[in-house]
Amino acid sequence: MGLTQVIGNRGEDAATEWLMDEGFVIVARNWRDGRYEIDIVAQRFDTIHFIEVKTRGAESWETPEQTMTVAKQRAFRRAVRAYLDIHRTDLEPQMDMIAIDTTPSGHVDSLRYIPNAVISRW
Repeated sequence: MGLTQVIGNRGEDAATEWLMDEGFVIVARNWRDGRYEIDIVAQRFDTIHFIEVKTRGAESWETPEQTMTVAKQRAFRRAVRAYLDIHRTDLEPQMDMIAIDTTPSGHVDSLRYIPNAVISRW
């Protein structure tokens, strides 16, 4: 496993822990269907949250938020649609992001939860 994957896994672990501390119920992690992937699916109250976790190391030139390009937003929307086609729900869907910065040693330095980071177009 490469350093990027190790840092990404640490970020997803930290995001999952933060979400649970905030009262979210984790429905799935690393959900996949073919080429589609969603980092975290969680539920809180009457909303199902689809969460993209972006983790960047201290040496990165861009923030995690900057890496959520238009193309990545489009792919995220398609993944959410695929999930909802398979897992029908009456819950309100919301696409969020958790941005994580790490220290030079790879530990989580800061975590930002961004609700409605990707606006649905359905």
